[in-house]
Amino acid sequence: MNTKRVKIHVDRSSGVPIHDQIKEQVVGHIHAGQLRTGDQLPTIRGLSIALAVNVNTVARAYRELDAQGIIATRRGEGTFVAATPGEDELRRLRAERLARLVAGLVDEAERLGFSRAEVVRAVADRAAATPSPTEESR
Repeated sequence: MNTKRVKIHVDRSSGVPIHDQIKEQVVGHIHAGQLRTGDQLPTIRGLSIALAVNVNTVARAYRELDAQGIIATRRGEGTFVAATPGEDELRRLRAERLARLVAGLVDEAERLGFSRAEVVRAVADRAAATPSPTEESR
């Protein structure tokens, strides 16, 4: 059994409910390959304390992920990643997620009056200035 330390953060100013933020981040860690089948997640109580949120909020996120077959809770043992997608599926899911992020960025930038060329320049400048966490670990 492999217990992983995953970073989960909540943004209280976001319009996204906290339980949904937790679910999205657990799934994101799985899609990024940071969590794999059999990895143990933080306990409900432990995560609620770490995030300073109600224990029922974390319990709801875990219940919904459990119902989707993403995680499995074993009474007395903990909560574990139930299954992770295969390599091809993982690539597809990551590409879809990145496409949604980029679409959201472009839409919001255009709403604020930025041109697509300005957005492309800003993304390129940011990418060139800051190494990504995956590049730093190599």
